Amino acid sequence: MKVRKIGNRYKIECAPGEKVSGHCPSVDFLFESVAKETAGAAIGILLTGMGRDGAKGLLSMRHRGCRTIGQNEASSVVYGMPKAAYDIGAVEVQAALDDIPQLLLSCLPAR
Repeated sequence: MKVRKIGNRYKIECAPGEKVSGHCPSVDFLFESVAKETAGAAIGILLTGMGRDGAKGLLSMRHRGCRTIGQNEASSVVYGMPKAAYDIGAVEVQAALDDIPQLLLSCLPAR
């Protein structure tokens, strides 16, 4: 799965592909496409999960100006994925699962 910008709209494309970071589908692949296509106008959230998939992609998003959130250890069933992202500096803010919706809303521009 990847995001593509066409004109002023975003599209999701799903197609078979090779494994990325050992996974297919890959969170890294998705987040890399978001970093490339959104010019910083996106928010990445990495939740509980095993392994490192998503960490590098979330870091790419952060480097391109996107906001990034990682689930904290206390509320994670498996802290692997959010910890890997936190350890490499990809997570701007860590939060408990129950607090992420409000945090997400606070990241959105006022209308």
